[in-house]
Amino acid sequence: MIGERRIVLEPRDVPLGGVRGMNVLRLLPHRNLPTIGAWCFLDRFGPADTRMRVEPHPHIGLQTVTWPLVGEIRHRDALGSDVDLRRGQLNLMTAGNGISHSEYSVGDDPVPLDALQFWVVLPETARHGAGGFEQHTELPGVRLPALDGADAAATVVLGEFAGITSPASVHTPIVGAEVVVAAGSTVRLPLHADWEHGVMLVEGDAVVSQHPMELNDMLYLGDERDAVEVSSANGALLFLLGGEPFESEIVMWWNFAARTHEEIVEARDDWEAASDRFGTVEGHDVRIPAPPLPDVRLMPRGRKI
Repeated sequence: MIGERRIVLEPRDVPLGGVRGMNVLRLLPHRNLPTIGAWCFLDRFGPADTRMRVEPHPHIGLQTVTWPLVGEIRHRDALGSDVDLRRGQLNLMTAGNGISHSEYSVGDDPVPLDALQFWVVLPETARHGAGGFEQHTELPGVRLPALDGADAAATVVLGEFAGITSPASVHTPIVGAEVVVAAGSTVRLPLHADWEHGVMLVEGDAVVSQHPMELNDMLYLGDERDAVEVSSANGALLFLLGGEPFESEIVMWWNFAARTHEEIVEARDDWEAASDRFGTVEGHDVRIPAPPLPDVRLMPRGRKI
């Protein structure tokens, strides 16, 4: 068992540069913690006034989970999907053996934009399969009775939380839920005791498991908990993620999640060769080239927590 613990994961500023031209705050993977359940990546881009232009790029072995906070994002992919995404809606793209997509802010001028983007690593049973895309414009909600003050409201984005299940497709036992805690309230978030969990403070102020949170920090809770207590003086927006500890170590590089160095090399070569593996995103004249591989063998990121 991972054990009942509280460890703060602080975000780091990552300049994406190049044709993306954006800075993001990255919480996962952490140098000591590559995954929380099957969640292997978490970026926050924004809040900022920006003109986002993320040209077509490839993925393997994972699902991308896009959860906007402010603004609209246009998603196009090699399956022919072309949708706009806004607050309260979920884009879920399953890469499987290979897929490519692009993401633009809507309009030609800089606009207010803020969003969370996650990756969920796929298990052996799904990582070699076909790609897929889902947009969910309505997601289930649940009210959490307050210990003090007003009840909290949660949106179940992915997986299962408090007995409510999201309609989005998942391949491992998992939870992703947005939780709104009212000012002056204290609530208990129910957890699966055999899963590991983390709680991110997205907006406002919060004390989680007696730990005062800083904005954009994540409190890693380990496992062996059936609930965690959250309070807020002025109101808070949090994101809870977790799941069953992932089955195996993974090798992550660029936009790929694999198990071996050789799988990464093959995927990179296929993208650079414009193979049919990743398809074509219509409406684009350019795409993001793969960066050079390091001169060392890529190895799994071991857990140190």
